[in-house]
Amino acid sequence: MRSHPSPPIPPPAPQRRTAILPGSARRTAAVVLATSVVAAGAACSPAESSSPGTKSGSSATAPGGEKTPQAARREPFTIAFGGDTHFEGSLRGRLASPRTALGPIASVLRRADLAMVNLETAITTGGTPAPGKQFTFRAPPSALTALKASGVDVASMANNHGMDYMESGLRDSLAAIRRSKFPIVGIGRNAAEAYKPFRRTVNGNRVAIIGATQVLDAEFIQSWTATSSKGGLASAKEEDRLLQAVRQARKTSDTVIVHLHWGTELQGCPNPAQRGLAPKLIAAGADVIVGGHAHILLGSGYLKGRYVNYGMGNFVFYNSGPQTGATGVLTLTIQGRKVLKDQWTPARINGGIPIPLTGAARRSALSSWNSLRSCAGLDADP
Repeated sequence: MRSHPSPPIPPPAPQRRTAILPGSARRTAAVVLATSVVAAGAACSPAESSSPGTKSGSSATAPGGEKTPQAARREPFTIAFGGDTHFEGSLRGRLASPRTALGPIASVLRRADLAMVNLETAITTGGTPAPGKQFTFRAPPSALTALKASGVDVASMANNHGMDYMESGLRDSLAAIRRSKFPIVGIGRNAAEAYKPFRRTVNGNRVAIIGATQVLDAEFIQSWTATSSKGGLASAKEEDRLLQAVRQARKTSDTVIVHLHWGTELQGCPNPAQRGLAPKLIAAGADVIVGGHAHILLGSGYLKGRYVNYGMGNFVFYNSGPQTGATGVLTLTIQGRKVLKDQWTPARINGGIPIPLTGAARRSALSSWNSLRSCAGLDADP
């Protein structure tokens, strides 16, 4: 846990939801839903299947995973990312009104075909705090309800707070995920579940999202990392295991996204570990790499033709300052393996939630966000 100027990018062409179904954040008929895989142990099959009313031209998958003769027709889709999110301290009370828990920024998340955040907390009301840890975060299961109601479709718990309440907190988290049926990546009953991607077909694009953390306190690396026989988090320190997961997802996906917890707290440029891992993930088949941890925004742009974000900063967070309060939503327009456009919606944390900026403040924030690319070794264009 704990960031060459370019003109503001116009918002993506409307391709939006017309309604939110009660109790869910499902997209419009323009979004072709497939079976979602809940990485944290829900009893779902990794094979996708087309639901009734599948858009003409979308690919279908038979129960055995074989593609039907129907030809796939991929059209652009949008995915929105928010940064580090918890419901500690003064934010806990916001869970009483799930649909407004994230504040006005939720409208940006809902407009995208998919939306994702980093859920930086254990989901438990009990458990024992990790010994010696200065900050430990936990939230009740209603946090998952609030994310869903706010337009978030999937979250990662692969971060240095996902197991703040140790093994009992992990058991509670996994149970809450199963009950809520809210997709979480980067955590599981074993390594197979922790590295398992969330999958959904959107506008004919078979999307896979993998979550992992490159940041773990040294004393918890062994106890928090999922193995073949033990629950825990997907660790990017297990580099070969992460790259294997990306290569496997590449075989059956049109768009592969890796969500990482990475970086150095309050350091505005990517560290050597980040700069070293990104090209390896791209070589393994990742099309988009997005993450955070530094509590501040870092550069975002293209590397070897793929899209990399080194730091999303805080998002729904109980404290903030001049730097740590700068936040926003990154919306990517994607078709297959190509990121066609990126859009930054700048915001500032006020009362723990992101408030979108307008006018001169928005223009200044956009310029600052674009300037972060200069020390990140990223390009403004593919």
